[in-house]
Amino acid sequence: MSRKTQTILALAVIAGIVGYRLVRSTDSPAPAAPQAAAAAVATGKPQTLGSLNFQPCSLSSDGSRDSLEAQCTTLEVPEDRANPQGRKIALNIAWLAPEKESDLQPDPVFFLAGGPGQAAVATYPQVDPAFAEVRKHRNVILVDQRGTGKSNLLACDTPDDADFSTAAMQAAAQNCATQLSRKADLRFYTTTDAVADLEAVRQAIGAPQINLVGVSYGTRVAQQYAMRHPQATRSIVLDSVVPNSLQLGNIFARNLDDALELQFAQCTKTASCKDKLGDPRAELDALLAKLRAQPVTVQYRDAGTGEQREGELRAETVAGLVRMYAYMPAAGALLPKLIHEASAGRYDNLMALTQMLQGEMKDAMAMGMQLSVVCSEDNESMVANSADENTVLGNQMAQSMAAMCASWPKGTAPADFHTPLAGKVPALVLEGEFDPVTPPRYGEEVVKHLDNARLFVLRGQGHNVIGAGCMPKLFAQFIEKTDPKALDGACLEKLNYVPPFTSFNGWEP
Repeated sequence: MSRKTQTILALAVIAGIVGYRLVRSTDSPAPAAPQAAAAAVATGKPQTLGSLNFQPCSLSSDGSRDSLEAQCTTLEVPEDRANPQGRKIALNIAWLAPEKESDLQPDPVFFLAGGPGQAAVATYPQVDPAFAEVRKHRNVILVDQRGTGKSNLLACDTPDDADFSTAAMQAAAQNCATQLSRKADLRFYTTTDAVADLEAVRQAIGAPQINLVGVSYGTRVAQQYAMRHPQATRSIVLDSVVPNSLQLGNIFARNLDDALELQFAQCTKTASCKDKLGDPRAELDALLAKLRAQPVTVQYRDAGTGEQREGELRAETVAGLVRMYAYMPAAGALLPKLIHEASAGRYDNLMALTQMLQGEMKDAMAMGMQLSVVCSEDNESMVANSADENTVLGNQMAQSMAAMCASWPKGTAPADFHTPLAGKVPALVLEGEFDPVTPPRYGEEVVKHLDNARLFVLRGQGHNVIGAGCMPKLFAQFIEKTDPKALDGACLEKLNYVPPFTSFNGWEP
């Protein structure tokens, strides 16, 4: 595989899943305002929204010369609301306004990032194209959840050499907690604390109601907000939904295997792919078994520098790459070819991509914030499951999370935290057919408790689907009318499956 192909594929996956390292937020005005920017912002003048005073800022992507003109500010909130005189957190906020103020609607859209551990201000530029119609009539508000981005970031330095033993994971978590406790009380960085922050921002900007758009973990935040503040919630959009009733401890192994079965079937049902690459799952199982027994030292070319390097290919790193590529079927289409090459003893391409992905993912999540959330809200579910023993991930993920949470300071969650969201709030629920972490059945679970909800399952899609096909058009129609059942989803039938790659040049014509 060429270095260029490696780079494109790796960046495509990371952009689709993470959007953190590839996007930066700056406080300085950009040299030119794009078409979608607010006219008032383009003048470079400070603006006021409610009681908050904003300054011009630029949200830009490292992968593009384009930038989003915005207004940025901070809002100070108590870290511990039971102790309002104690430590404060300055929430980082960005505001993107419509071009024309004449048809501005009073209910803004709040974008809630995934993770837990991603920052809304940094990740939003990746999904901005899906908001094009919505932004014509509504303000978009981005709030870095406490512990992410510029809202008292809870990130830890981690060693480059991965040790996946439970003892090592627990020690790493303890060291991280010790580092971060100098600037944060880690008990107060939960979803419930973040929901209180969102309500403080809503009140500060003077919005009577808001629309919430959550992706992945952001859907948990949206549901919790709608539960606690129903009168202030005009609508919710849940993209790749995590049901309120779900705990995140040991869901990952089974969901990934189910998604891989669907994705690998694209190869086994295609004669040319099956003839050339065989059975991807059987080859993956054999490869993982071989690497678990004995990791392999591999000579490979670094996709970033072009230099020859040597590294150890381990089963855990291969499983991690498979999981990340499965998030995005356009990249997952390459997995059968990569696995087949490695099964034949040609490990260099697989090694190069795992190293690139690890490098780009290193700072993708605010690990401290993630642990404060999951250890406080999902700790009971972090147990081994015998049915997961023969999956790609096995029980390692649940066991590692349990080990890290054993030494992590824990907050509290309301008694009804895992009660399904119910009621009349208008809800648009989106799932990808091949999603390896939040499968379509999660969407079915959510909509059955809501009186005014609609589920769309997008054919052949993975995780985070709001930008796929005509979904941005349906999303805009929903925000405009808040009538999910009136949406005509026929246009989504145009979505199709990505053919599996039979060579590094692509799929068969």
